[in-house]
Amino acid sequence: MPSLVSLIGISAACITTVSFVPQVYTILRSKNTSGISLTMYSIFTFGVFLWVIYGFIIGDMPVLLANLITLILTLCVLTLTITSRVSQKSGQKDSVASHEAADN
Repeated sequence: MPSLVSLIGISAACITTVSFVPQVYTILRSKNTSGISLTMYSIFTFGVFLWVIYGFIIGDMPVLLANLITLILTLCVLTLTITSRVSQKSGQKDSVASHEAADN
């Protein structure tokens, strides 16, 4: 039976990890990433990556697994955000080019 301290740690890990699921779901559903800060998510994702390494080094499975799942979710947010913004910029360039062609 896990100790109270372990149960608190596991609960905290699960809750903070699951907190990213609504963000990923919202982005997938709405395709809107305008409110996402690439700088914040990049820094946060790197920090979570370091937590994964730390959990591996110290052999702490709750730290390792929670942060590994969080890393996957934050990478999803980053990937969706970058893909969306690249697509938007490409669409803007196409739109400008078509307007310029119509003007000539």
